[in-house]
Amino acid sequence: MRTSIVRNWLKLSNTPAGLVKSWLILGVVFALFFCPRSFAGNQKEEAMADSVRLALSKLISDPRPPKPNFDQIEERIKYLHWLGEMSDRLKRRLSDKQTRLDFLEAVWYESKRAGLDPAMVLGLIQVESAFRKYATSVVGARGYMQVMPFWSRVIGDRDAQKLFQMQSNLRYGCAILRMYIDMEAGNLYLALGRYNGSRGRPEYPNAVLANWKSWEYKK
Repeated sequence: MRTSIVRNWLKLSNTPAGLVKSWLILGVVFALFFCPRSFAGNQKEEAMADSVRLALSKLISDPRPPKPNFDQIEERIKYLHWLGEMSDRLKRRLSDKQTRLDFLEAVWYESKRAGLDPAMVLGLIQVESAFRKYATSVVGARGYMQVMPFWSRVIGDRDAQKLFQMQSNLRYGCAILRMYIDMEAGNLYLALGRYNGSRGRPEYPNAVLANWKSWEYKK
């Protein structure tokens, strides 16, 4: 199929009118075969109890930096090994070493703080934004975890620009995902679908699951 499309494109390029058509065909070919499918988030604003809103607001407003503390030296050593391994895996997507380490520290901290597996959060980020800090979806979702701007009004300080800040975006995303998991009584399939605005459909949960596995740390 790819060969026949390219052959037709070359034939059309021999005329001025055909040149325009050929570029349109080339764009379709590129979109079909080379552009990754996007599952960018589209969380819905929905009614929530005041207690839930207050808890989320407190979680978001915590000013502490994303620096984990460990009671046991063995746990710290395990964390440092994880950090090194994940940094190597992420090198192709985030080339600057310090940026990678800062990002991974924040992912670990915010994931653990929200009771989430860091591997799942990394898998979700890969699906949502492909690790692009300033990613913006067609519906306005922002940043690494594609957080919808209305959340800054509902549980934040109304500054939606903060969703492009690394720690703020990860904090919002992890807190919101935790809320959805609790709302769905621990059902990850439904919670992930709700996070993406596609509750009940398999494409997004399956994509996150596939990428989650690629970020697991088994040492």
